[in-house]
Amino acid sequence: MLAGCLLLCVLGFLWSWGSWRGKKIIHVGLWVTSFIFFCVCMTYHQEVISCVVGGLGWSMKDSMSVSLMCLSFWVISLSCLCSLSVSSCSHFMMVMWGVAFSLLVAFSSGHISLFYIAFEGSLIPMIFLILGWGYQPERVRASMYLSMYMVGGSLPLLSVIVLSHSLWGSTYFFLFPGSEVVSGVWAFSVLGAFLVKLPVFSAHLWLPKAHVEAPVAGSMLLAGVLLKLGGYGLMRSIWWWDVSCRGVLSELVVAVSLVGGCLTSVMCLRQVDVKSLIAYSSIGHMSLVVAGCFSGSILGWQSACWMMLSHGLCSSGLFAMAYFSYLRVKSRSILLMKGGLSVAPYLCMWWFLLISMNMSCPPSLNLVSEISLFFSGIFFQCLMALPLSLMVFFTAAYSLYLYGATQHGSSPGFVCPYVGPAGVPLSVGFMHWVPGNLLAVFCGSLC
Repeated sequence: MLAGCLLLCVLGFLWSWGSWRGKKIIHVGLWVTSFIFFCVCMTYHQEVISCVVGGLGWSMKDSMSVSLMCLSFWVISLSCLCSLSVSSCSHFMMVMWGVAFSLLVAFSSGHISLFYIAFEGSLIPMIFLILGWGYQPERVRASMYLSMYMVGGSLPLLSVIVLSHSLWGSTYFFLFPGSEVVSGVWAFSVLGAFLVKLPVFSAHLWLPKAHVEAPVAGSMLLAGVLLKLGGYGLMRSIWWWDVSCRGVLSELVVAVSLVGGCLTSVMCLRQVDVKSLIAYSSIGHMSLVVAGCFSGSILGWQSACWMMLSHGLCSSGLFAMAYFSYLRVKSRSILLMKGGLSVAPYLCMWWFLLISMNMSCPPSLNLVSEISLFFSGIFFQCLMALPLSLMVFFTAAYSLYLYGATQHGSSPGFVCPYVGPAGVPLSVGFMHWVPGNLLAVFCGSLC
């Protein structure tokens, strides 16, 4: 991980250099960096229940945290690759360094207090990305929504951390006495900090606004990595509060998330903004993560981790393709993006491959995780088969709608061919789609 940080710093220096030669080196360096982290992610194997602790307990790692750290650096590298033409390169790279550092600390922290600082600290560079490189004046409102939801949802968790430290003097992950402080309804209010970050239905209004107003790097980081902080925190902390997987509150949370996932999948069919459609689809996928976390089975936990990894690659790639199509049309409207097959066929190829991955076509990791989550959901409650089946159907429906509406038909007369760098879309599409399919073969070594 230290080598990865050094590589990221070197690439940032080359970026801030600003010459065309530096950007060529960045392009090659991003390929090398991504390949290194992909190899580390595939070759690292550790039992799910085991953990390596170091630094007097301040740092720890297991297969889940290492996989998410590799995903973080992977998505950050690709988001930098998509933002080669951004203004104020040095400031932009400082923000990206802040995101990388906060994610590295969050996924490797051994104390919940340190995790909370990094958990909330990742919000600051995201606000800088939205405010500094956003597209429209509504980015101020989107930043306000993002900050209010994140800070307001995590206040109960902060109060419990402070109370536990004052009573027991420890915030270590494996010794955290959470169940002795709160239980029942209060436990779910504390877990709300992670449920809002995922986000679950009824606490999701910040997500479409932030995605629509964020630049391409912000959208890729939000969908690819920052939503995974909620799932990671939920899986780390769900046993602190002694939450019963068969309790009324657990079944209520899972039912609301799955029904909300179905509703947001239906809402995707009436969206006219490409980024808004992809953002609403993320809510449906993350609702499956909630169901896997509360299933009370090892299969459910593993499949929830697989879903986070596959969604991080697939959704980030879809936002990148939406950006490249935006460069051609200068609009995010689905009605104006039609005819991509005749204007930019190589973009259409990656649209097809990533959308097929989004709708869980074989041999993607999405397919493995959705099948496992389906069986773990039925194990949790047989009635969950109905919303899970509806979600699978509507996912295929809006995926086909997105592909057909943007790539087929006649292109508007004022649309010009794609004018961006030709090698970047091919590289970004390849480095999103190939890992999402190869990791299905090595899913036994993940999480």
